[in-house]
Amino acid sequence: MGLSLRAQQSNLRNNPLAGDLDYILTHTEYLWEELRGKCLFITGGTGFFGCWLLESFAWVNDNLNLNASALVLTRNYNAFQKKAPHLVANPSIQFHIGDVRNFNFPEGEFSHIIHAAATSARATFNNEDPLAKFDTVVEGTRHTLDFTIKCHARKFLLTSSGAVYGKQPSGMTHIPEGYYGAPDPTDPNSAWGEAKRAAEFLCAYYSKRYGIAIKIARCFSFVGPYLPLDIHYAIGNFIRDGLNGGPIQIKGDGTPYRSYLYAADLAIWLWTLLFKGESCRAYNVGSEEDITIAELAHTVAQSFQKPIEVRIAKAPAPYRLPERYVPLTKRAQEECGIYQMVDLRESIKRTLHNILFKPTESRQHV
Repeated sequence: MGLSLRAQQSNLRNNPLAGDLDYILTHTEYLWEELRGKCLFITGGTGFFGCWLLESFAWVNDNLNLNASALVLTRNYNAFQKKAPHLVANPSIQFHIGDVRNFNFPEGEFSHIIHAAATSARATFNNEDPLAKFDTVVEGTRHTLDFTIKCHARKFLLTSSGAVYGKQPSGMTHIPEGYYGAPDPTDPNSAWGEAKRAAEFLCAYYSKRYGIAIKIARCFSFVGPYLPLDIHYAIGNFIRDGLNGGPIQIKGDGTPYRSYLYAADLAIWLWTLLFKGESCRAYNVGSEEDITIAELAHTVAQSFQKPIEVRIAKAPAPYRLPERYVPLTKRAQEECGIYQMVDLRESIKRTLHNILFKPTESRQHV
């Protein structure tokens, strides 16, 4: 049963992400008119990306009086109800139970579709079978595209991955969309990158065959509230270690380079690409602010008032160039006018603030 208008307004005012959501609204307000009175369908709406998409959708929908609605595909409604009860209670957001590979098509027309579903991050952390991961991504993308045809959607956004490039050459500091490398097809651990490549192919095929405007976001690494702290995300693990008083543990040698885009910037980029991106043209989504894992650990440690120790398990191998996973985002900047606006230190600060000011029982879901 929906909340009263007064209860909804109270929830909005009390949302710990209010500052970030106002920031998203400010930088996307000009985009939203085409969604007025329309219905949006989202797969993967209960993960890290999905939570930020739903938070920002609900905030914008209310503030701009769009009278829009979102239907979210989920496999586990009860778990999400515990994770984000305020989103479940929002009358503009409804849920459709099913698996992305074979869900029953809901009735009605949807003007926009965001396909962010894949295998769960926790399944990956628990060593999910590579073939199951591949099938979920590829079959799920095709099934969602078939639904796109049925419901007459005009625009479709695929959240792809920087893994489609395979191993970034050590001499390339920032990888561009025009790099045509690929994962090693003989390595079963390449399932994620190979599946995302296949998903992009399907999107290109359906776009040309059926005339759908399909946008492709190749996503790299991110930080922010809703990021799990207890699985395979290095920055999440470092924040968890710091919250526990340290030490911050680096399992490797600390030399790989990564970059991290704040979740509110991520939401701005994804909404902008959905509404403005060129069809069948991939855009890297991420930060160009590269940093080694060791430097990242120390940056997280410095975000706490008390001293936090950093321990690095292994010494760097001699003569080996460090691995890199850092995007070049010139295309998104020049063609869509989107930039990183929140730097890494501020991103960590905002993430910590949200965790520390949430009720204790909710922290495990951040």
